[in-house]
Amino acid sequence: MPEATTGRMPPSSRDLSRKAAIVGVGDTDFHQDYKAARAKAPGYELPTPESLASTAFERALADSGLRREDIDGLSVSFIYGGPNAASMAQVLGLTPRHLINNYGLLAGPLPGVCADIAAGKCDTVAMVYSAASRAIGRQYGGESYGGEGGGAPSSYYYHQPWGWTSQAAHWALIWRYYQATFGAVEEDLGSVAVQLRKNALTNPNAVMQTPLSIQDYLQSRYIVRPLHLFDMCLVNDGAVCLIVRRADKARDLPHKPVLVAGWGEGKVKGGKMDQMVRQRLRPQMQHAGGQAFEMAGVSLSNIQHFEAYDASTMHLIDQVEGYGFVEPGQGLEFCKSGEMAVGGALPVNTSGGMLSEAYMHGWSHVAEITRQMRGEAGARQIPGLEHSMFSLAQTDEAHPIIFERGA
Repeated sequence: MPEATTGRMPPSSRDLSRKAAIVGVGDTDFHQDYKAARAKAPGYELPTPESLASTAFERALADSGLRREDIDGLSVSFIYGGPNAASMAQVLGLTPRHLINNYGLLAGPLPGVCADIAAGKCDTVAMVYSAASRAIGRQYGGESYGGEGGGAPSSYYYHQPWGWTSQAAHWALIWRYYQATFGAVEEDLGSVAVQLRKNALTNPNAVMQTPLSIQDYLQSRYIVRPLHLFDMCLVNDGAVCLIVRRADKARDLPHKPVLVAGWGEGKVKGGKMDQMVRQRLRPQMQHAGGQAFEMAGVSLSNIQHFEAYDASTMHLIDQVEGYGFVEPGQGLEFCKSGEMAVGGALPVNTSGGMLSEAYMHGWSHVAEITRQMRGEAGARQIPGLEHSMFSLAQTDEAHPIIFERGA
């Protein structure tokens, strides 16, 4: 096996724009697997990262119309543990010439793969992500998350003596500041959870298939006051595979290619409390968005569909406002008026997002963009879609990616 490299976010560059395209997509059965995990019926076996990843890969390969021998690159992203790229290649029956070991979130991995393809390191990469979150009993918050030996990044906003041991506490503080600044109330934020649940009801594979009302939202328990249960993302097992191919080899396949047109990166470099809570990463999103639009040669007005990392309802609104789709303070009214629904000014997280479809660390968002671009989204299809935007914003950085429908 060739020596593996580690994935990274390459600088945005016009030279890398549209050099690669997504030609295949596959994922696991989020809805059915979640039901089985909750029911724990006799004979039920917990999934493994390998079993989940294998299912997603086989489906993506079949979707692409390619053969195993066409896959000459493999990128693996096992966020809570799993085999390295060389071992996973053996599991999948692949003999790639290029291997990449990534961290799990879909920020740098896709641009990194596009750059590797443009550099001639490979022609066709299977990007496999897998997370057995429920199977391993993954916890979010408290000592197991932000404490010594926990899985969270080492940073002052997880410092336990302050009681800020999870991102939920971070978003709760942001939401409280937003309320004080713009006069918003809990019902306003609840509209985001309700809208994404409506989106999920058009997606048979979404974990959540029960309608959600504002009354249901308000009656749900608090996670970190004033954030409710339905303000927070799901915890489920699953996997997603994207097959990315050199653009000039992506045309004669079963589906329209989805070109990766641009990306950007913005990070907090100081004054975290001000930039994360008061400014809600708007400077980072404006900076990173500018890079992505410049690289792609398009503008914000060209974006017809937005998929963003909705680890919480508040975090989603941060991104809708932060990139400039609406002015600060207007995001909740934008949602309440139906503008984030299919048929609205900017359809957002149309398959249900991490709040109602599945918590796949951004990967299912790009799978949804791929299906929307190919006209395969069924009842939630956005007509005439040419450009979509994905945003993975974490607590102190932003990574947008621009996609374009290929010919």
